[in-house]
Amino acid sequence: MNKAQFIAALAPHFNDSKKEAAHAVDIVFDTITRTIAKGEDVMINDFGKFKKVDRKARKGRNPFTGETIQIKASKKPRFLPAKGLKEVISGARKLEPAPKPAPKVVAKQVVKAPAKKVVAKKAPAKKAPAKKVVAKKAPAKKAPAKKVAKKK
Repeated sequence: MNKAQFIAALAPHFNDSKKEAAHAVDIVFDTITRTIAKGEDVMINDFGKFKKVDRKARKGRNPFTGETIQIKASKKPRFLPAKGLKEVISGARKLEPAPKPAPKVVAKQVVKAPAKKVVAKKAPAKKAPAKKVVAKKAPAKKAPAKKVAKKK
């Protein structure tokens, strides 16, 4: 499950608002990150413990060349699962049903009383615009064909 899928799974608990669910997830992650960065541990009952671990400087080996290298000291985050989480994952304890989202609150629609019908006065009928009379040109008369005299 990635962050987007996690937010989608939480959205029903926030009245189907992915924006509010994303905001809540961001706040939780930010708080855990800031607390660990200070050097404090974050313990969540039946889930686990997030803490900051100091790693000492040590010697390592470059896998490509086989050369020995010096690795600097560093600080890393670590998660230690709680006993309850380990039991659920191993199958020794069954997980309780997931909490159901709160029922959606639907605003009641206000029913308005039917308005009185207002009889609209008829506007005086507008006269149709006069049609333009287009004079048609008479078809051109053909000149009578000349009769050719027959030879006798």
